[in-house]
Amino acid sequence: MLVYTVLRLLAFFVPLGLFMLLPIFRQNWVLAVLFAAIIGLALSILFLRRPLDAVTEEIAERRARRVREDRQRDEDVEDADADAAAAESHADRSAEGAASDVRDASADERPGEQR
Repeated sequence: MLVYTVLRLLAFFVPLGLFMLLPIFRQNWVLAVLFAAIIGLALSILFLRRPLDAVTEEIAERRARRVREDRQRDEDVEDADADAAAAESHADRSAEGAASDVRDASADERPGEQR
């Protein structure tokens, strides 16, 4: 990616430097910048296709890796939430069962009272 960036900058600054050597462009520097940008664009389209393809593939791979990592992270969070909810539900059922056992045991100790 760095190679492509440097080559693109060179495709702009070399023509700009050459134009600035000409006396007419010293006074009209905006015109020199405009022409250098057009020439730099043409040079990059003609000669920098392979580096551009390599940079594009690298960016696409990074993006796909990031999407996979985000999906995995989301799944891990969802699994943790589901496990916590299941554990909480199990704990609530266990507490309810223990409370009913205590009520049953205390009712057995008092034979004269009705349930």
